[in-house]
Amino acid sequence: MRVTADRDRCVGSGQCAMLSPEVFDQDDDGLVLVLREVPAADLHEEVHRAADLCPARSIQVQD
Repeated sequence: MRVTADRDRCVGSGQCAMLSPEVFDQDDDGLVLVLREVPAADLHEEVHRAADLCPARSIQVQD
């Protein structure tokens, strides 16, 4: 799995950081930061959930 995020699309809702804090964070402006582009297998489910719940669809997951 590889995780990327389009910070230009991010609206700063913080869903990703709440659902998967080991993979996502927010900068001082509230925009998504990807902490682990290649997360461990035990994090895959929560990363998919974060991507699915992102209101701006700014998170991309490649399996």
